[in-house]
Amino acid sequence: MFYGTVYVKNEMVFMSHPKMYDPSEYQKLEEQLVPIYTRTKGLTDQAIYKHCMNALSRIEQVDEFLPDDLREKYGFLPIKQALKLLHAPEDLSDAATARKRFAYEEFLLFLLAVKSHSSSVRTKNCHEMIETADAGLLLEKLPYQLTASQAEAFAQIKADMLGETCMNRLLQGDVGSGKTIVAILALLLCVTNGYQGAMMAPTEVLALQHMETVQSMIKKYDLPFRPVLLTGAQTAKEKREIYAAIENGTCNLVIGTHALIQDAVVFHNLALVVTDEQHRFGVKQREKLVSKGGDIHTIVMSATPIPRSLALILYGDMDITEMKEVPSERLPIKNCVVNQNYRQTAYKFMQDEIRKGHQIYIICPMAEPGVMEELENVVDYAKFIRPFFEENVRIAYLHGKMKPKQKAEIMDRFSDGEIDILVSTTVIEVGINVPNATVMMVENAERFGLATLHQIRGRVGRGDAQSYCIFMETEEKTEKNERLEILNHSNDGFEIAGEDLKLRGPGDFMGIEQSGAFRFRYADIYQDADMLKSAAEDVAKILKNDSLLIEESHIPLKRKMETYVSSGYIKIL
Repeated sequence: MFYGTVYVKNEMVFMSHPKMYDPSEYQKLEEQLVPIYTRTKGLTDQAIYKHCMNALSRIEQVDEFLPDDLREKYGFLPIKQALKLLHAPEDLSDAATARKRFAYEEFLLFLLAVKSHSSSVRTKNCHEMIETADAGLLLEKLPYQLTASQAEAFAQIKADMLGETCMNRLLQGDVGSGKTIVAILALLLCVTNGYQGAMMAPTEVLALQHMETVQSMIKKYDLPFRPVLLTGAQTAKEKREIYAAIENGTCNLVIGTHALIQDAVVFHNLALVVTDEQHRFGVKQREKLVSKGGDIHTIVMSATPIPRSLALILYGDMDITEMKEVPSERLPIKNCVVNQNYRQTAYKFMQDEIRKGHQIYIICPMAEPGVMEELENVVDYAKFIRPFFEENVRIAYLHGKMKPKQKAEIMDRFSDGEIDILVSTTVIEVGINVPNATVMMVENAERFGLATLHQIRGRVGRGDAQSYCIFMETEEKTEKNERLEILNHSNDGFEIAGEDLKLRGPGDFMGIEQSGAFRFRYADIYQDADMLKSAAEDVAKILKNDSLLIEESHIPLKRKMETYVSSGYIKIL
């Protein structure tokens, strides 16, 4: 007997790394649920399962940290039993029951960490500012007018920065809504008042792009920024020079990755921190950067469309600004959901777009061959499509396992028009801006979460040419994929988030990829929305009665929360 994933590729049928059983061995396994793990090359599902079960059998007891009343309220299983059921459930309801406990824990610890480290009383604005002429002059020079949403967002931020208390604002804008220019206007107000500003991005590619955007605007509009870029890829010597410039105030704008929060970074007079795609940073990382300036103004930007009801829970201590408009010169993206029969037609369409001088993105779920062979990987795919395009078409690939310098070089070449087709993983999901790219094709589209697909689609439609997004389904199904159909009929991220929320429902988790928002391990803010609301109510009640978590029943919870902040959920589990 052979067991493995069967898939079709190039009109041939394959089985991915099948396991062989003799019939009697196979019969014992029939009707059982067999776990599939995210694994490192060289490890098998069976080996991981064996070691997990061995570890669980050796652990006599796992200490509980949830208060008894919460465990009883939701009927949660003891931790050890829940862990065992995750690895070896009798049926799918067992797996769902076990997962429910861990998803709730993640929400509870996250919200406790955020709420107990923040204060509802705003601190005094220690960085006195006045309205300078520079932002107005820049707006006059820009070749476009701000949308009403952008203008309103900047007006709110400006009022905060000139006000009596420190700003703590979420700038939530759909992909392509123009959050970056709003952030630059805020940073301009900051530096023209004699202070330093900082902008933290989740990836080196995005940090470098922000740096290039600022440098280009300095050159075009004579802006008074003196920026430096700080990333983990720089040499020790380069970092020492940058640290000195930050500490003595030679630079007034620092753009970088999590390298900004290293202990060696000491600011001269930091007054404003802008965190881009903030849900990709941990609670501790965000706090560490903000603490470097004492009581400072904070803007966190997110393109992940979260319904307002959920945003108020996740960002309860923040003022929320939503930017729903897209600049008027941008045409709506045309979408289509197709199966593999459409593949050659899609390639022909892409070739036509390249002849017009445009560029193409193709997204694959995997970086390299060797794991989950039924899914497309960028390395093989870049070779596979070569015969379908004219000889002069330049094809390159990009994935997160590459060295930062190599990734930056490929993105620079794509930005400069030296690459026609970029085959990539979702490493380009956040913030990449190439207005000349007009086609986005997503392979194995059914394997991605809706929020991720919406973010990916946002990489096209950034110029004035018509753009297109092709969602390629590889699963052979007769019925339509409801989630992909939502994307097919709407480009509005907030509408998509709301529809996704209705479609998922609580506990609907089997076969659904995580949305990507907040990088929870078990929990998902969309499919577990009801649980998120319950956890928020529980946190509010706990902190109202015991704000320092010093009651005997809360001490284990406090210890676990502190470990969560420093290590992350998966490590404490």
